[in-house]
Amino acid sequence: MAEQSFDVIVIGAGPAGYVAAIRCAQLGLKTACIDRWRDDAGKERLGGTCLNVGCIPSKALLESSELYEHASKHLQTHGVRCGGVELDLGDMMARKDRLVNHLTQGIQGLFKANQVTWFQGHGQLKGERQVGFTAHDGQEETLSAPHIILAPGSAPVELGSAPFDGESIVDSTGALAFDQVPGRLGIIGAGVIGLELGSVWRRLGSEVVMLEAQDRFLSFCDEQVAGESLKIFGKQGLDIRLSTRVTSARVDRDAGGVTVVYEDGEGEHEEHFDRLVVCVGRRPCTDGLVNGPVELAMDERGTIHVDEYCQTTVPGVYAVGDAVRGPMLAHKGSEEGVMVAERIAGMETTVNYDTIPNVIYTLPEIAWVGRTEQDLKKQGIPYATGVFPFVASGRARAMEDTTGFVKLLAHAETDRLLGAHIISSRASELIAECAIAIEFGASSEDLARTVFAHPTLSEAVHEAALATLGHPLHIPPKGKRG
Repeated sequence: MAEQSFDVIVIGAGPAGYVAAIRCAQLGLKTACIDRWRDDAGKERLGGTCLNVGCIPSKALLESSELYEHASKHLQTHGVRCGGVELDLGDMMARKDRLVNHLTQGIQGLFKANQVTWFQGHGQLKGERQVGFTAHDGQEETLSAPHIILAPGSAPVELGSAPFDGESIVDSTGALAFDQVPGRLGIIGAGVIGLELGSVWRRLGSEVVMLEAQDRFLSFCDEQVAGESLKIFGKQGLDIRLSTRVTSARVDRDAGGVTVVYEDGEGEHEEHFDRLVVCVGRRPCTDGLVNGPVELAMDERGTIHVDEYCQTTVPGVYAVGDAVRGPMLAHKGSEEGVMVAERIAGMETTVNYDTIPNVIYTLPEIAWVGRTEQDLKKQGIPYATGVFPFVASGRARAMEDTTGFVKLLAHAETDRLLGAHIISSRASELIAECAIAIEFGASSEDLARTVFAHPTLSEAVHEAALATLGHPLHIPPKGKRG
């Protein structure tokens, strides 16, 4: 078979890879995208981990479980009586699967519309401007292109003390496909993924115990937000145990379930769970990515070394998404994919890593962008803080959802907005306006003088901006900035 040539070859069709491929094609570049993802039925699917077993299905279950809990416990507050609310887990899972199927077909349609050639199988970087492709049926082919984009994604980290068995001890993928609600669910890791999965199953009826090795909850978040969220999740029923180290997990084949042994400051403890989910991070899927005389620099974790423009140590080869430095976020990978595509086309595009928003999709949601207060203290940057609680928001009260607050951080001398941190039921939406403000170098006064619709949750951002200046309108001021 003659070697096929392209302008760009992308390996991986997750949010970083498929977006890069589409943008390359939009810019007139002959583009191929190789992806090996297949579902449990053996069907090829685009979208990678995020769409198939990550971001989208988890948000589908978060939404469904939130509605179930709301109907079961909270609608009567609004004068709505729902008798006999029942959970049909099978239907809930089927809805999730339909959503995933619809979106993966959507990406397939976008590939067709943009004339991206989709190769279904495994891709490897072989040498200068060459990629080896192995189809699912074993057929091999060599492709060539002057530009190659690596977007292999990531996979869950497995613990030696709690190895996956695919049934009793599972990763995040397994936790999205339980066929029944566990009576008692153990989760190792109380980070973003662990909290989201724990929230789903707690709402559906599980007793959830979370074992977290760190002594500080959500250490990557603003301390005030982390402290408040720990209290909220505790009241909701999540049993979060910090400073714990799991030493072993044993599957009981006769009685069923898993026995977990862990250590904390008080010694060794043993807990029994119906299911155990391990959520201790993710690692780049770079094993087997290179096959040939290619000096692609990686660290010991398999993270590919890149510069600020995602160029690797190999000329003409770029890497984006979870396989490179920075947060493992779908939107971060997508923007890197766009940047690389446009730079290949001769544009001077960059990514501002300081304005990438982060979200934890619990209830309330936690979202932030920019600097944390502890960062500013550590760096000796003078700052002013403005906090507005949703208990003072008319819209939040109408929604019977006044949990949380908006916190803004501005430079004490220039008033430039440095960070925004939100804990509320719509934090994932509210954080966007803060990210835009920081991206455009806005000041807290800029936000304070912007007219926000009333009554809305977004008014809390406006009031927090006023609070940084010392004169909020709907809460008592704590003193003007000096």
